Amino acid sequence: MGNHLTEMAPTASFLPHFQALHVVVIGLDSAGKTSLLYRLKFKEFVQSVPTKGFNTEKIRVPLGGSRSITFQVWDVGGQEKLRPLWRSYTRRTDGLVFVVDAAEAERLEEAKVELHRISRASDNQGVPVLVLANKQDQPGALSAAEVEKRLAVGELAAAPLTHVQGCSAVDGLGLQPGLERLYGMILKRKKTVRTGKKRR
Repeated sequence: MGNHLTEMAPTASFLPHFQALHVVVIGLDSAGKTSLLYRLKFKEFVQSVPTKGFNTEKIRVPLGGSRSITFQVWDVGGQEKLRPLWRSYTRRTDGLVFVVDAAEAERLEEAKVELHRISRASDNQGVPVLVLANKQDQPGALSAAEVEKRLAVGELAAAPLTHVQGCSAVDGLGLQPGLERLYGMILKRKKTVRTGKKRR
């Protein structure tokens, strides 16, 4: 599925009319990245198999009223051997979505290491990060606040442009507010960059 590009326009007036917002979804294997992507695309839960490379889909997110934003979302495999390739996909991205399995607390330390590593990459400095604490539908899943603490999100370089949102690929809980927050952070960063260029 996917593997296509989009020319759907975002609503912000200072963005070129042909530009879609480029977002990369990463995280450890079995965190539920592809299931989240297909929940957003098809509005239903789709059981998926481990991603060996990447998936890409055009996702349209309503913003209230008749407004909407279109993301070109790249979902990249999370197996350990694929993680060195993440930087190839995150280069010049508008936003990062890092998915964790909130019901698998024993892997959060591993997730923390990978999140901080990709956030420190020179190409990703200042890029907004949405952390999705997935599988909130499962018993014992950690809250977004607990996931934020265990991942030490406050220590990230992009901490002011980072948000942790609890969600579930099964019922779609939390996805809409999470993406709205990501969109707001992306706009904030673009405005800051634009203002900085004008002052030079």
